[in-house]
Amino acid sequence: QVQLVESGGGLVQAGGSLTLSCSASVGTRSPYIMGWFRVAPRKEREFVAAIYWRSGSAYYTDSVKGRFTISGDNAKNTVYLRMNTLKPEDTAVYYCATTLGQILSYRASTQYDYWGPGTQVTVSS
Repeated sequence: QVQLVESGGGLVQAGGSLTLSCSASVGTRSPYIMGWFRVAPRKEREFVAAIYWRSGSAYYTDSVKGRFTISGDNAKNTVYLRMNTLKPEDTAVYYCATTLGQILSYRASTQYDYWGPGTQVTVSS
């Protein structure tokens, strides 16, 4: 059974930084991809960033490019999201997601099979 556990959320002032972590228990297999999504108040789930586990290729939504960095620790099956220059519009519950098999689109939340419970990030102005 695959389990994901996020940590690192919290309250930060605009312009500040946070690093989210997500540890994946995947047994003997490795993730194919790990992604971060977020749900802001009164908005739908939004893709934030993803990293292909074997190649390390990383992708971001436009609004976080240059501010957020996704990285992975293969030995620990842990993915990180370093968030710099945070803005109030980054306020959301952030979810880690993964799948063990190939997917068609890293941006589509429906492509991911396993999800963490989420961690709240609040950016004050």
